[in-house]
Amino acid sequence: MRLENSIALLTKGYAWLPDLRRAHGRQAVGTRLGGLPAVGIQGPEAARFLYDEDHVSRAHAIPEPVQGTLFGKGAVHTLDGEAHRVRKAMFVAMLMDGAGIDALTARATAAWDDAAREWATRPEFVVFDESARVIAGAVTRWAGVPLDDAEVPALTRDLLAMVDGFATGGPRHWRARRARGRREDWLATVVREVRSGRTATPPGSVLETVVRHRDADGGHLDPRLAAVELLNVIRPTTAVAWFMAFSGHALARWPEYRKRLAGADPAFAEAWAHEVRRFYPFAPFIGGRAPQRLEFGGQSIPRNAMVLLDLYGQNHDPQLWEDPYAFRPERFLGREIGEFDLVPQGGGDARTNHRCPGEQITVALLAALAPRLAALEADPAPDQDLTIALHRIPARPASGVVMRPR
Repeated sequence: MRLENSIALLTKGYAWLPDLRRAHGRQAVGTRLGGLPAVGIQGPEAARFLYDEDHVSRAHAIPEPVQGTLFGKGAVHTLDGEAHRVRKAMFVAMLMDGAGIDALTARATAAWDDAAREWATRPEFVVFDESARVIAGAVTRWAGVPLDDAEVPALTRDLLAMVDGFATGGPRHWRARRARGRREDWLATVVREVRSGRTATPPGSVLETVVRHRDADGGHLDPRLAAVELLNVIRPTTAVAWFMAFSGHALARWPEYRKRLAGADPAFAEAWAHEVRRFYPFAPFIGGRAPQRLEFGGQSIPRNAMVLLDLYGQNHDPQLWEDPYAFRPERFLGREIGEFDLVPQGGGDARTNHRCPGEQITVALLAALAPRLAALEADPAPDQDLTIALHRIPARPASGVVMRPR
């Protein structure tokens, strides 16, 4: 527990925790981060352990820099117990409804098809940038938030900045903080206008649900906190652009999949979505605090220590995935996926614990948009940098995946 590993995390990124566990030959390994004791764990049983509230709590577990950029202060991610269950139920109602997911997917695919016609007139376009604009506009309007076409580019930049700057310092981090401040101000104003009757919101929309929600204490969310939770719908959905860029990267590296993916077979499209999320790096780990002294995998966990579930390591564990560093979407055809096995967006039951309730939206959007990407009359530019630096969190192809219409 005595060795500080913050510098190693910054230099190794996604490889830090898997390398640390391999070096010790253990499923659980002790270390220190930011002066605090921490224990890294991995595997389905480790995921079960992490999501048991008797073992790990979220209150005071998420560092302020992450709250100030990615999640927002007071967000559902920071709650435990009844407070979490009541707030989480709001997200489940908004994000896990099949009809709502279908409506968002239809809006996003229509926006993609419109944009694709314009991309075809350019010398080249960047998959990451264009996917983000399509998704940001679609999800914001689907959520019921008023948005003009002219506002979409600036909104997209801010949403991407919040994700891009949460795990770093310097300019990326401060850009993320400024972006969050701007968008919380904007959405808090929207909430006030809805409550005053000056702005109408579609019945049953995300905006109406958040505005009308009552927390465990029986009170409405204050406008700023309502803005935080609105962003926790719009921001992570826009982050599907990372997976779209990874899809473009996969099609450039393994072009033999292009025709099959473009065929829009629903089973293969969903398998593609799962493999992209498994294979490529997004969140390196998730964590919480141990409310009492615990033990896992032979490793003692001190009270108040950070408990970190190694997502990247588990998604590349050869005991779970045959040939884990090979990109093989077909591995998911006809395969039952245990709720603690594939964990790019957490594990367990999203309805009751801290697993991302928007995971179904991520899969649905990827399964709808990746085949459209494969079907474009465009090819990856040959003179671009497609490297993915694992020390950078969140990682993405350096070029964003440049495509040139034929």
